[in-house]
Amino acid sequence: MSSSMPTLAVRYFAAARAAAGVAEETVPGGRSLDQLTGELVRRHGARLGTVLEMASFLVDGVAWHDRQAPLPAGATVDVLPPFAGG
Repeated sequence: MSSSMPTLAVRYFAAARAAAGVAEETVPGGRSLDQLTGELVRRHGARLGTVLEMASFLVDGVAWHDRQAPLPAGATVDVLPPFAGG
């Protein structure tokens, strides 16, 4: 990957980390959240896809709800599955 290509850092927490098999990775940027999650499922499989369907996402610490909007180049995307409380 060229150093001039925009990238995203993806950090996984709890069940997302277990499903992805990694805590963090860097992926090519220039995509929406829907495109990013599709790429992550291709990389890591259907188990992660199930988690991603229920997950919340933070982009640079802010909740990200527009799954079609382009993610900012160089952003950090946190994947937060539902947490059990009690």
